[in-house]
Amino acid sequence: MAGFRAAASVAVVLCALVGSGGVASADSDYPTAARVDYVLGCMASNGQDYLTMQRCSCSIDHIAEALPFEAYERVETIMRMREARGELAILFRTASDLEEEMQDFRQAQVEADLRCF
Repeated sequence: MAGFRAAASVAVVLCALVGSGGVASADSDYPTAARVDYVLGCMASNGQDYLTMQRCSCSIDHIAEALPFEAYERVETIMRMREARGELAILFRTASDLEEEMQDFRQAQVEADLRCF
């Protein structure tokens, strides 16, 4: 009887995961692809070894605690657009209302670096 209950519990958890798109997540949880992208960029800047990978993983975990994914995604878009050429990129580089979001991200990143590096 205990084995049946355990199997039923596993089935309930699996159904919940499938119903939520296959991933159990909180509002601020970051998709795996976003975390991997951050870690790869971090490693490109800080070194390509195992210790750096651990530190970069720690860093994105702390950023994820500090900022909801939607805010992180907006900041990532702002940063990518600022690197682009053309008139639209100029708007992203000169818009003062975007600076608050950038500051929140920079603060989270500094705190993560202090904890992890």
